[in-house]
Amino acid sequence: MDRIAAVGASVVIKGELSASEDVVIAGRVEGSVTVEGHLVVVEPGGQVAADVVAKGVVVAGTVQGSVVAEERIELRSTARVEGELAAPRIAIAEGATLSGKVETSKPAKAKLKAAS
Repeated sequence: MDRIAAVGASVVIKGELSASEDVVIAGRVEGSVTVEGHLVVVEPGGQVAADVVAKGVVVAGTVQGSVVAEERIELRSTARVEGELAAPRIAIAEGATLSGKVETSKPAKAKLKAAS
């Protein structure tokens, strides 16, 4: 059974969030999110004002900061992102908004130390 950590809709985290399991964010996170080897999901209504580093990132809420993924970043139709995206594969659904830079080069792993 895969483990999943959840940040509930009423939860606010200020500082560093790190995990060795998938993380689902429905609340607010300010600071940094590091989940190497696992997935980060920002649900609709979730707000992240942080740099995010993970194996994969799915955004359906709001992110302000850089997003770096080893494998893939997916912006769903409800996503609102302001910042840089870096991953070998990036998918942006119709309706999503992105203000920033996109990089789809292979060495995203080398950039795992996102700027704070």
